[in-house]
Amino acid sequence: MLRFRRMRSLQKFVSVHTHVRNHFNQERHLYSRFSLNLNLMTALAEWRQLSAA
Repeated sequence: MLRFRRMRSLQKFVSVHTHVRNHFNQERHLYSRFSLNLNLMTALAEWRQLSAA
């Protein structure tokens, strides 16, 4: 938080960061390696599709 000089820029960063983190954050200890990789590849493909639009 010390890097942000204005509260508005901090809020903007956090609002974007939470969506990205929630999209890619996986509970690694709950999945097998194959399932985790499959979920991450699917999330990355979806993210690329959304960012290209």
